[in-house]
Amino acid sequence: LCSSCARQCTGNTCLDNGSYLMNFLGCANCQQRDFVLISNKTMVDEDEEEIVTYLHKCKNCDHVIARHEYTFSVVDDYQEYTMLCMLCGKGEDSISVMPDDPRQSAPLF
Repeated sequence: LCSSCARQCTGNTCLDNGSYLMNFLGCANCQQRDFVLISNKTMVDEDEEEIVTYLHKCKNCDHVIARHEYTFSVVDDYQEYTMLCMLCGKGEDSISVMPDDPRQSAPLF
């Protein structure tokens, strides 16, 4: 696998499908900057965690650009998301399953 990226993004964006093309400079094999295909997509439920993996491939020469991994789980009262990919970057997010997120509450005093 190779990196065809200008930079990696971090933050709370976690893609379970698709590609973050802002980072894509072009294929390291054929130097074309075209659509990126998704192949070999798998989804596994393992120990109350959903894991989605797939390959980003060059549309023109079928070169593997990056391996993408996305995970989802529920821990306590929070939905936890993570993403790790040389093309899309690294991201993680946590969202409360409650109507009001206790972490967002303002202190009373």
